[in-house]
Amino acid sequence: MKLTVDGYEVFAATGGRPFDPEKPAVIFVHGAGMDHTVWALQTRYFAHHGRTVLALDLPGHGRSAGEALSTVDDMAAWLGRFMDAAGLSEAALAGHSMGALIALSAAADLEGRVRALALLGAAPRMAVHPDLLTAAKANQHLAVELVTSWGHGTAGHLGGNRAPGLWLMGGAERVLERSPPGVLHNDLAACDAYTGAMAAAAKVSCSCRIIAGDGDLMTPAKAGAKLAAAIAGAEMTLIAGCGHMMMLESSDETLDALRKVL
Repeated sequence: MKLTVDGYEVFAATGGRPFDPEKPAVIFVHGAGMDHTVWALQTRYFAHHGRTVLALDLPGHGRSAGEALSTVDDMAAWLGRFMDAAGLSEAALAGHSMGALIALSAAADLEGRVRALALLGAAPRMAVHPDLLTAAKANQHLAVELVTSWGHGTAGHLGGNRAPGLWLMGGAERVLERSPPGVLHNDLAACDAYTGAMAAAAKVSCSCRIIAGDGDLMTPAKAGAKLAAAIAGAEMTLIAGCGHMMMLESSDETLDALRKVL
């Protein structure tokens, strides 16, 4: 599905079903340097079980035009305008990593428009290692390799894909390699600079679930628990044997957790 936001054409996947604004909507927001494809398994389920789904590509990512936005706050404000373009007065938000920060900030600012919130691989601070920022700024493939390696748990490094013949880490590398030059650095720098998570958490009034992997090296589960404690009524799901890329590493367990809130 294509929409126009801020004068640019943006893309959102609908999970294999036509978009229907009369159904409860769920918007999925990807992480740094990625696109809508990381949500393929979860979006298909929700689209076929009573929800209307929009797994978006942020500006400058995937199949969306425009320049990548440089701050989490700008991305969250853009998300509100995306909802306007889709004709949605209300939606549930699911965000992964950088997308979790975007969804959290949007839930705090779009009072009454976010009915539920799922934050995957989230932490109050997402500081990025200087070596990774340097490699990403230089558009070195090392940045892709570091994100992929740090982003997957032990099982992901050994194989771990439930679909025979598919490779978790190789698939993640291909997604990041499709990202235009400069976009990964832009996103990582936005995460590194964002300090508003705890203030945003205090403003969230909708139902919320934090989903964390016990082997996540990028946003450790204990950091997710700290964020959950700052959100009134938030619940947390800890997935065993899983790293940062839980939607792909532990797709069924992630879906079970998402069903509880979305």
